[in-house]
Amino acid sequence: MTPDSELLRQFARTNSQEAFAELVKRHVNLVYSAALRQVNRDEHLSKDVAQMVFTDLARKAGSLARHETLTGWLYTSAHFAAAKIMRTENRRRDREEKFMREPIHETAPDADWEKLRPTLNDAMHELKETDREAILLRYFENRQFVQVGAKLGLNENAARMRVERALEKLRAIFEKRGITSATVLASVISANAIQMAPANLAATLTTASIATAETGTFTLLKIMTATKLKLAISALVVAGATTAFVIQHQAEEKLRMDNAALTQHLAQLQNDNESLSKQLIDAGDSKKISDNQFNELLKLRGEVGLLRQQTNQITKLRQENQQLHLLSSSNPAPSQQVNSSLPLYSRQFRINEATFFQNLRRSFPANDGETPSETFVRFLKQNGVELKNPGESLFLNDELGELFVRTSETNLDTIERIIEVVNSSQ
Repeated sequence: MTPDSELLRQFARTNSQEAFAELVKRHVNLVYSAALRQVNRDEHLSKDVAQMVFTDLARKAGSLARHETLTGWLYTSAHFAAAKIMRTENRRRDREEKFMREPIHETAPDADWEKLRPTLNDAMHELKETDREAILLRYFENRQFVQVGAKLGLNENAARMRVERALEKLRAIFEKRGITSATVLASVISANAIQMAPANLAATLTTASIATAETGTFTLLKIMTATKLKLAISALVVAGATTAFVIQHQAEEKLRMDNAALTQHLAQLQNDNESLSKQLIDAGDSKKISDNQFNELLKLRGEVGLLRQQTNQITKLRQENQQLHLLSSSNPAPSQQVNSSLPLYSRQFRINEATFFQNLRRSFPANDGETPSETFVRFLKQNGVELKNPGESLFLNDELGELFVRTSETNLDTIERIIEVVNSSQ
């Protein structure tokens, strides 16, 4: 489960209604129950207290994000908010009681709980914050000791000991107040401390709290209090003020629910707009990634083609090297027919094939169907160098621009001078 602190940070950064709604859902029962005990089980006032607490949470989201759990802060806020609203409500009732008195109908809860309920909130706030936090987690939220320890940074045994010490302190506080039935304190609190809030209260609180926090207007409590004061003054002048108050209150409730529904609808439209914008951004990013992958694919294909070309060149060079090796190691007897008294040597000459044969044919035209090598052999013969077996004595590597010749050393020197002249001729 996502921690309270992380949800609060999400809301503070992005104004995420989903994150805030989750916080309200987790803690609405705690806040509502604390308020209900303190406002004499008045459900309307309990809702107003819850509204004040969660509106304050929305305003202070940034500063409260460092809290690992909000349970203690919300419980304390509910206590002070309920005390404030009760002071206002008591003053209003004092004025109204001069003209009307309404019977109070209360249910008859368990005897022990009925003794503890009126003073439970005050007694809890006499505890230190760490003790109050431990009791809230264990008996108000009914968490296991392992979960309590995780929230407080303790192991299971340490959490159990802290809860037991805190419970003893709370029992002593009740005994000082003359409540001796606190021996079953743990079971009574676990069974009765948390009452279920109305079904639609969480959704109403979420939208209304965010809207009130953002606009900075008066809280719904102040609006409701001002309306009640106006109705009380009207009761001094007009007979039947009770009926008018009930009608006005019902109209106010309807308007408040309509406002909450419109606010929720507006928030939903804003979320839909943000979702569509995000989808457009994601679509653009997806296309960009596809283009990058496509460019990388083209690059890899180019590298593969280059490697294949280099492999083919290496294969061809190996074949030519084998031919040269065979040429150099073959029996020199046929070549020695040129001049059997002279030894044969091999020499390698560098030429620019295109320039070399272009210059050669400029002064020594080729015969029909004659290869460049055959033209060069005729040119050598005309210049006094005769190769009896040109196929074995001369080899042209057009890829490397090299000419291999095997003949006598005198002929090789002559060929070298001829090649220099042909290479340099214009």
